[in-house]
Amino acid sequence: MMASKEVEVMAAPAGRQRVGAWAACRHLAHRQRLRVGGCAGCLALLTLLFFPPLTKLMLYAAQSDLHSHILLVPLISGYLLYIQRGRRPAADRSSVAGALTAGAIGIAALAARIAWRGSLSTNDELAVMALAFVSFAGAGGFLFLGAKWMADAAFPVAFLIFMVPLPDASVNWLEKASALASAEAAALYFNVAGTPLVRRGTVFELPGIVLRVAQECSGIHSTWVLFIASVLASHLFLRTRWRRIALVAFVIPLGILRNGFRILVIGLLCVHVGPHMIDSPIHHKGGPLFFALSLVPLSLVLWWLRRREQRWKLPG
Repeated sequence: MMASKEVEVMAAPAGRQRVGAWAACRHLAHRQRLRVGGCAGCLALLTLLFFPPLTKLMLYAAQSDLHSHILLVPLISGYLLYIQRGRRPAADRSSVAGALTAGAIGIAALAARIAWRGSLSTNDELAVMALAFVSFAGAGGFLFLGAKWMADAAFPVAFLIFMVPLPDASVNWLEKASALASAEAAALYFNVAGTPLVRRGTVFELPGIVLRVAQECSGIHSTWVLFIASVLASHLFLRTRWRRIALVAFVIPLGILRNGFRILVIGLLCVHVGPHMIDSPIHHKGGPLFFALSLVPLSLVLWWLRRREQRWKLPG
């Protein structure tokens, strides 16, 4: 008898949690329910209108090494909004200025899509359509929920920008810059390791083999994912702005040093094992391994920054 009472007592909070969200919605004032419902309807209408490009975007992301993270971005934003739903301010007066600003960005993106029809690559076309969708979604938020609500939900809403694929021109520039920086890091590693080499730009003449750091070997995919992960981690675990910026900025040298280390490992394998190692799985499929290794120093820096905050008990 006592056991059954204990089960009932334990089950009661779980039941209250399940109905909590629905009960909170029912207890909203009539005007609040209208605003929340209007925002939900606006988002549903936008999704319906943008369904073809959004579907194409998701299929494109599923087949892309660089943009595969896009599949997770809406889920992460939705989850962040959900877990903080109880702390959001009530839907306030419409922010006409915010709605017009976000809407203007969306209209400009659609205008660019129309003006450059036929000259845009698949990637860039999806980028402008994704930017238009995110901008119109933000405009709906300002229109129905108000500036205070949007300011409080700034991070989850702004995180949706990672749904937009990087333009081809940006990817090309980043790959070239990363390849050059990685070559510098690799040269330093080879000198420390005592490996004789002759270097000409991104070309390394090692004993028995010549390596070239191509744009495809820039490691931009891993660095971009690491950057997004650092942005999310800084929001979840750090409170002071400068520490958040420090964690995100740390990703840049970390990505360069990680890719330079990968070049070192491949080069040493080619020198000491054989030139055939240039076609080994560690070269063609070793990216996830080195990405996982780069998470170790990133986690240590995050732990150190978080510990400093807790030690000083800094306010949020």
